[in-house]
Amino acid sequence: MKLAIIGYGKMGRMIEGLAPAHGFNVAARLDLGWEPGQLSAASPDVAIEFSTPEAAPANLEAIASLGIPTVCGTTGWFHELGRVSAAVARHESALVYSANYSIGVNIFQRLVADAAALFEKQDAYEAWAWEIHHSAKKDAPSGTLLKLVSEMRKAGYTKPVHESASRAGRHPGTHEIGFDSQADTITLRHTARSREGFAQGALTAARWIIGKRGVHEFSDVLFGGSSCS
Repeated sequence: MKLAIIGYGKMGRMIEGLAPAHGFNVAARLDLGWEPGQLSAASPDVAIEFSTPEAAPANLEAIASLGIPTVCGTTGWFHELGRVSAAVARHESALVYSANYSIGVNIFQRLVADAAALFEKQDAYEAWAWEIHHSAKKDAPSGTLLKLVSEMRKAGYTKPVHESASRAGRHPGTHEIGFDSQADTITLRHTARSREGFAQGALTAARWIIGKRGVHEFSDVLFGGSSCS
């Protein structure tokens, strides 16, 4: 299978290194200023996009216009999801997006949702959501933290959740959800050891999206589900 990498930074290079183990040959490596003609000439079966929040929507629209299924690992652009979804539908293409491609994080989200549903009924507890990432990460709070709080809301948690974020050093990412009362504290935490888990998840999604249409979340890849559009 032929893979195009859009955004050739640290994640792009890691994906390139892991691609052969997932059955991919990297046919194109495109960074800032790429042109759709470069991508169409490579004739990839699928693309993986890891760029910046500012560049991602236009990148995804351009890739969709070529009918190439895409996995997007960029965060911080989800307020433009409607615009991108419309382009995917218009061109009968396919997209997987996620705040985080770690399998562990996606299971963690489900645990957080279950905990939130239980603590909604306990008036003595208040909740917080906190994360830390390396200083080069552009969005804060992270897309993953926002997704965790969103999953808490979907589970029925209506009380306030205090959100905070830290940026320092080269930390690959820790996310924490906590519930505190006068009697005790319950903490749920996920800590990434490296970026490799994100790259492995993106490549898993790339294999899955080939031959499909519509907009999907990574949870559809892992746990099953229908397209968002």
